[in-house]
Amino acid sequence: MDFELSEDQRAFSDTAYQFAMDKLAPMAATWDEEHIFPKDVIREAGELGFLSLYTPEEAGGLGLSRLDASIVFEQLSKGCTSTTAYMTIHNMVLWMVASFASEQAKQHFCPKLITGEWLGSYCLTEPNAGSDAASLATTAQKHGNKYLLNGGKAFISGAGETDVLVVMARTDINQLGAKGVSAFVIPADTPGISYGRPEPKMGWNSQPTRAVTFENVEVPNDYLLGEEGEGFKFAMKGLDGGRINIATCSIGTAQQALNNATQYLQERKQFGQSISQFQGLQFKLADMATELVAARQLVRLAASKLDNQNPDATTYCAMAKRFATDVGFKVCDHALQLYGGYGYIKEYPMERFFRDVRVHQILEGTNEIMRLIIARRILSADELT
Repeated sequence: MDFELSEDQRAFSDTAYQFAMDKLAPMAATWDEEHIFPKDVIREAGELGFLSLYTPEEAGGLGLSRLDASIVFEQLSKGCTSTTAYMTIHNMVLWMVASFASEQAKQHFCPKLITGEWLGSYCLTEPNAGSDAASLATTAQKHGNKYLLNGGKAFISGAGETDVLVVMARTDINQLGAKGVSAFVIPADTPGISYGRPEPKMGWNSQPTRAVTFENVEVPNDYLLGEEGEGFKFAMKGLDGGRINIATCSIGTAQQALNNATQYLQERKQFGQSISQFQGLQFKLADMATELVAARQLVRLAASKLDNQNPDATTYCAMAKRFATDVGFKVCDHALQLYGGYGYIKEYPMERFFRDVRVHQILEGTNEIMRLIIARRILSADELT
């Protein structure tokens, strides 16, 4: 088993890191402070292929593995956690359209989503359907050659600023649970779609988060993804990759926090010497680095399981998401502590790292739900493969 990156993976990693340092890091604090959604920079990322990393080549994407994509997202998140997290969501939206849409819909949506001319949002969560996503109440009832979409979604990243929505809705109102759910791709400016106010948030301020309401929205039959009733299956496939992506954003952010803290400890002097010479702080650095390496390897293992369609891939994705987001938050917390009072003020990025990674323990399935997924697998069959 080879844990070393290939030449291609190193090249992708280096390119992503350079983009993160040149285009994301210099503006991240401003985007956070002023709540700016940096569409132009995101489109520049699209020119490098960062918006279509694992979209199939036949649809115009790079066709990379989930492991390759994780390596790229880790480097990008060192520049701006919030903006990179949005890019991961866009990648998921595009992958779903490229993988499951009709040929007509692919030709219409994919080219502009790949370049970033159009940006996408993923609409699953509802006010009363969060962890229990299969209980969603948004409906799409068929009327001739179209569907009428009614209902509402909550906590939708990019909503109101994006151009394309992938929406999960119940096409069989008599079928409760996951089996009655279908997926659609919809232009975000379709009549009948309205958006709530931008939610004031603790972090992730470089991307807007809004509620979305659908009132008799007409959706052509061609915009159905796959067949009726397959939507929840597609959503869960998307979330497996989404959990890898968000875990990766935690790792990249935490690594940058550790890098910054290490440099700070070497520069800061107290009691006549660099504080990096204090054994207690050295122990802290050692623990942070060790746990971060462990989290990174688990995420890459889970990505490999997903790439190879291992039957336990969902469990490994849940493990990786739970562990990496917890470790990422812990490392950012400790890095802030190492900065002392300076870590708490906005002149330094520590408090932003801390705020931005906190939500990773909640979205793409809370870490409590990840534990349920893992425990049920452990209790149901043989040991993990």
